Amino acid sequence: MAGYRPRVIVLSKKPGQSFGFLLRVEQGEDGHLIRNLERGSPAKLVGLKDGDRILRVNGTYVDEMDHTRVVDLVKESGTSVTFHVLDVASYKQAKTEGVDLSDQHATPTQHAMNGVGGGAPKPKLCYLAKSSGGYGFSLRSIKDERGDVGMFMTEVAPGGVAGRAGVKTNDRLIEVNGENTENATHDQIIEKIKASGSSVMFLLVDEDTDRFYKIKRIRIGAGLATAKLLPLKPRIADLVKGSDGYGYFLRTEPNKTGHFIRDIDRGSPAERAGLKEMDRLVAVEGVEVDGCSHEQVVDRIRQCGSKCCLLVVDEDTDKLYKMGGVSPLFYLEEITESLLPATPPPSYPESVPAPVPDPVTTDLLKLCKMEKTSAGYGFHLNGIQGVFGQYVKEVVKGGAADRAGLEDEDMVVEVDGVNVEQSSHEQVVGLIRKSGSSLVLLVAGKQANDHFKAKGVAITPQLFIPSSQARSPSPAPSPSLARSHTPAQIDTPATLEEVQEEEEEEAAEPDTTPHQERERTPSVSSAASSCSSVDERL
Repeated sequence: MAGYRPRVIVLSKKPGQSFGFLLRVEQGEDGHLIRNLERGSPAKLVGLKDGDRILRVNGTYVDEMDHTRVVDLVKESGTSVTFHVLDVASYKQAKTEGVDLSDQHATPTQHAMNGVGGGAPKPKLCYLAKSSGGYGFSLRSIKDERGDVGMFMTEVAPGGVAGRAGVKTNDRLIEVNGENTENATHDQIIEKIKASGSSVMFLLVDEDTDRFYKIKRIRIGAGLATAKLLPLKPRIADLVKGSDGYGYFLRTEPNKTGHFIRDIDRGSPAERAGLKEMDRLVAVEGVEVDGCSHEQVVDRIRQCGSKCCLLVVDEDTDKLYKMGGVSPLFYLEEITESLLPATPPPSYPESVPAPVPDPVTTDLLKLCKMEKTSAGYGFHLNGIQGVFGQYVKEVVKGGAADRAGLEDEDMVVEVDGVNVEQSSHEQVVGLIRKSGSSLVLLVAGKQANDHFKAKGVAITPQLFIPSSQARSPSPAPSPSLARSHTPAQIDTPATLEEVQEEEEEEAAEPDTTPHQERERTPSVSSAASSCSSVDERL
C-alpha cells in the first residue's frame, strides 16, 4: 500500500451514547463511508471526515466485507472501537491503481485517539513492585486552581521504587490497576493499593499533560497512555520460513483464552526468531488476533507466505498489560510511531479541498498568550447587537493584553483552545474567569474574519502555526445555548460581574441553518452484495 497512509482512529464513548456518525454504503461508491458526523461527537473530535473509508475494524480488514457484518463488528466493540481509515481522495486513487488495501506492510499508519494525534502528550502507565522499604511515595488530596480535587503523588523518593518506575512529584493519579479512581476518596485509594499486594499499576498524568486533555475536554484513560515505562515488553518475532516450515505449532489451551506457541523445533526459524513455549500470540502482521478463531489465525499466517511477523507475550508480560488494562498491541503501535519521520507528512487531501489561506489575512490571526497581573488582563470584552461573536475593546496600553498583541476590534475565536464563536457573552466571560492566572486567546482581525467567513473556512491555529505547535480543534459549544450582546470588563475578577447593557438585546435570535439530511441512496456494499439498510447510526 505504498503511498497510502491509513489513520488509526481509537474512538471511545460513554455507555448509552453514540459515536456520532453514520456508516453507509452508497450506489456508485466503493467502500464503507463515514457520513453525517455530529458536531462535538467523539467521531468529530477524533478527526474523522465526511467520506472517509473504513478499511479495518479492530484490526479486521472489512473493505470487501458485507456492510451488515461491518456494522455488527462496530456494535460488538461496545464503548471503544479502533478503525483504520483512508481519506476519500486516497481511497479512490488506490482503487483506480488497483492497490491491495489489505496490505499493511508499506507505510506506517497515523494514529489518533478521540482527537489526540500521535504527537500529543500521553498519560503514563507505571508499574511498581514493592520493596522492603515500601513504594517510596506519598499520596495527597489537592484542590487545583479550577477548584477540582485530585489525588497527587508527593514525596517521591529519589531512587525509590516509584521514582524508578517513572512516577514524578505532582503527577495526578487517574487509575489504579485499570480502575478509574478520580472520584474515589483518599482512604478508598489507599485501600485499593494495599489490596493489590506486593505490586500495583498506576495511570498518571503530569501537569502539562493533564492541562492538555482538560482543555480538549477528553476523558483520560489507559487507551491514551504510553506503555514505554513498563518493565516488561512484548516481543516482535520476524520469521522466515524454512524447508520444514516455521517450526512450531499454534494451539489453544484448556482454561486459557488465546492462541499459544507450542512444540518449537530446535534450530527452527521460530526458535531463531525468539519464540518461547507458551508465548501468547497477540498479532499477525500488526493485526490483533484475540477475537479470531484458531482456523482464522492459522489462515492468516499461511497467507503471509514465506515471511511472517508475529507479536507475542510471555505469561508475565501478558499479566502486566492486563493489569494496566491495555493491549500489548500498544507496544507495537508505539514502536511504529517512533519510526515516523520527525517532520509530519502533509495532511490528507479532503473530498473538497479547503481554500488556500491568503498570507495577508493569516497575518491578522493571532494566538495571544498572557499572564494576569495585579491589574488583571487589561481589556474589555464586548458583544454587538446583531453581530455574531465577542470583540476586544479598550486594550490598556502596556497591560498584559497589549503586550500579548491584542488590539481593539479583534474578534475572539478561541479561549484556551475552546471555540467560542457561537457562545454567549456570559459563557465566554466564564471561560476567561476559569482560566486562572494565564490565558490563551485565538483572535482574528476584522479583515481576516471577513475573508475566512466568506470562503467558509474555519478559523483555527493551524491556519498560521507550524503543525508541530498547532492546537487540535476543540469541542464546539452546544448550539442550543442562547446568545447575549453585552460588554463586560475583564480586567479583574470583581469587574466580571459588572455587566452593562450597551444595546438592547434582540427579541429573538435568528435561527441557524438547519442540518440538511443527505439524500438516502439505494444500499450497495463494497462487495457488490445488497443489505437491508443504507446507513447505521454509530
